[in-house]
Formats: sequence, structure tokens, C-alpha cells
Amino acid sequence: MAERAQELTIGQVAARTGLSVDALRLYEREGLLVDAVRRDASGRRVYREWEVEWLLNCTKFRASGMPLATIRRFAALVRSGPGNEADRLALLREHQEQVIARIAELTDCLGLITGKVAAYEEHVARGAARDPWTGNVPSAGDAAVAGRS
Repeated sequence: MAERAQELTIGQVAARTGLSVDALRLYEREGLLVDAVRRDASGRRVYREWEVEWLLNCTKFRASGMPLATIRRFAALVRSGPGNEADRLALLREHQEQVIARIAELTDCLGLITGKVAAYEEHVARGAARDPWTGNVPSAGDAAVAGRS
């Protein structure tokens, strides 16, 4: 009976993970879970707590840009049991490097955006109808250029 108390329905898992019921079924079909989803006597999917934790990891992997194929490979390695930890580590390190590179790229983008926000805040605070970059008052012929960033 203790095992039964730990079983969660697909709706409960969806609520806990933020994944839709359809996404949970997709994860199952795509082989992203470590174990096959068990069914109760009525044939409904039931999940255990550790499966919810695995799904939460998967959502973070996806949020970090890890492709479904890579998650599938990682799940297959976990599924096959001990002895392939070096392969798991290599997979995670490769993704870690990709995430670090993406963070650097986004940090650079954020710097540009932050600079633009500061420039436009200053321009709006001045209340001047001047080009925020040149300080010139735009003429009617400058309308096409007015859309500059």
C-alpha cells in the first residue's frame, strides 16, 4: 500500500512539472523517460516520485537548449545502468559548454540592449524631439531614417 500512496496520475505530474499531458505522452513516446511508464489496473499511467524528478530535470535540459535527441541518448545511458558514467559525463560536459557559450552570447546581447535602454531613457527624459544618436532635429526627409535603432 505504501507504493500506491506514491503513485501520481498524469494530471498530477503535469501540474508538478509544468508539462502538458500531451507533452508527457510525447516524452514517453520519444523514449525520454528512464523506465516505461507503469499503468494501474484501469490502464491509466501512474508515475513515481523519482520519475517526476527525472521529468523536472528534462524540463531544465530543454530550457537550456538540449535537443530531444540528446535527452533521449542520456535517458538511454541511464536506462542501461552502471558502467557508462563516462559517456554520461561527456554528454553533460558537451551540453554545459554549449550553455556557457549561449550565456556569453546572451550577455553580449544584453549589454547592447541595456545601452539602448539607457540611451532612450535619457532621450525620453530630455523630452526633446531630437535623434537620440546624433542630437539633430530630424527633418521631414529624415522620416525614413527615423526608424533607426
